[in-house]
Amino acid sequence: MTIRLYTPLSEHFSDLAEVARVFFPGADIVQGEAGACDIAHETRPEHGEKGVWAEDAFTFEGETFRWTTLVSGDRWERKRRRKRGMKQCLYYLLRRRTGIHPPWGSLTGIRPTRLFYDRLGRGDKPFEARRALIQLYDLHEDRARLLEDTVLTQRGMVGAQENAVDLYVSIPFCASRCAYCSFFSEAIGKGKKVGPYLEALLKEMDAVAELIEKNGLALRALYVGGGTPTALSAMSLQKLLSQLRARFPGAPEWTVEAGHPDTIDLDKLAVLLDMGVTRLCVNPQTMNDHTLAAIGRGHTRADTERAFALARSMGFRNINMDVIAALPGEGPEDFFRTLGAIEALGPDNLTVHTLARKHGSRLNEFGFEPAEAEVATTMVEMGAAFARDMGMRPYYLYRQKYVAGNLENVAYAKPGKECLYNVDIMEETTSILAVGAGAVSKRVFPKEKRIERAPNVGDVGHYLSRVDEMIARKRRLWREKK
Repeated sequence: MTIRLYTPLSEHFSDLAEVARVFFPGADIVQGEAGACDIAHETRPEHGEKGVWAEDAFTFEGETFRWTTLVSGDRWERKRRRKRGMKQCLYYLLRRRTGIHPPWGSLTGIRPTRLFYDRLGRGDKPFEARRALIQLYDLHEDRARLLEDTVLTQRGMVGAQENAVDLYVSIPFCASRCAYCSFFSEAIGKGKKVGPYLEALLKEMDAVAELIEKNGLALRALYVGGGTPTALSAMSLQKLLSQLRARFPGAPEWTVEAGHPDTIDLDKLAVLLDMGVTRLCVNPQTMNDHTLAAIGRGHTRADTERAFALARSMGFRNINMDVIAALPGEGPEDFFRTLGAIEALGPDNLTVHTLARKHGSRLNEFGFEPAEAEVATTMVEMGAAFARDMGMRPYYLYRQKYVAGNLENVAYAKPGKECLYNVDIMEETTSILAVGAGAVSKRVFPKEKRIERAPNVGDVGHYLSRVDEMIARKRRLWREKK
């Protein structure tokens, strides 16, 4: 299905396409021309006593809806108000024509918690902030309460000291590449690139350690992700982690992703434990073997149960498990089976993702059709119920484009088992120094309410040849001369 959307403000086409995609998730939204389109946009400014009023009108299937917005404030606030007015206008037209009431209403942003924090900053009490977001953005009551619960859980975890920093380490290798994955990663194969990669990574780590010391930064959390760090051999893993511990001592929290259970064994867990890793991710995504085979995971339910039991027996006391709702071919009964198996294991964290059909994943090659919104919603709500039954509460959430049912990803944790790094990366209140292929460093300027970024190249080969450039990018980010 192709929908042609025309707007005279072409710079806002992608913003409006996001709204249309909420109601038509499988459609290809393309730019149309005036007089030859499915959705037509007209706009004009009106000058009043209080400033400039912008009037928008959208027409779809013979019906027109109009919306007027007061455009005031500084340059950034005017831009924000203008964009919001256009999106609201199109949203209410499509809601009326389709009869669909999306769970997140007219919101299309990644971090809806920011809106909740904004209301609290204006002096609202939590229940007042919740009511305001329902009224302003047409949220479902349960989504507004999810925001409230998440923000309340985050109390004491956000707003770190200005000199605080997290360290992210990218290991872009996996035992196999999952069909839904769009991250910068590649199959490890025979491991020929591992040695050169670690050497380049250690060089970048040296530079970052020096940068931290020179700038008086305090390490808050260390996160080794990917890819699958445990795709490395025990020897390579020991080399990496020992160097990390030497260069960045004293991190209160240290997470390592062991995402593919088939990469976990006794020797690797012993290395993690000996190095002082405090949090482990054992991510099955599903506990149904037929789905695991279909999405290219390369492991079984039994592998997950074995890996989890081994980690627990060795003394790991903070283990996260990731699952994905609405995987190809799965329905609510399959997801219920997955959640029941996980509940029996008893993890400390449960992250419930909703499948996103990203452009860089192989799902598009399979002709995969996303789950119906009602089915995906049932599965996500099932995940929330199991998390509550396991004594967990939501502590961070985010949203993505091209997600089944226009839903969300939520992490739940038992009290005291929340991951600081995850909160920091989602709420963007703490700076992050990131090393390795595909990693993105972020410097937060809280007083100025802005963020600057320094991305690393994603391709491993390019990273090896350009590591000095990646180091220079970070030095510039912290205004440091070479």
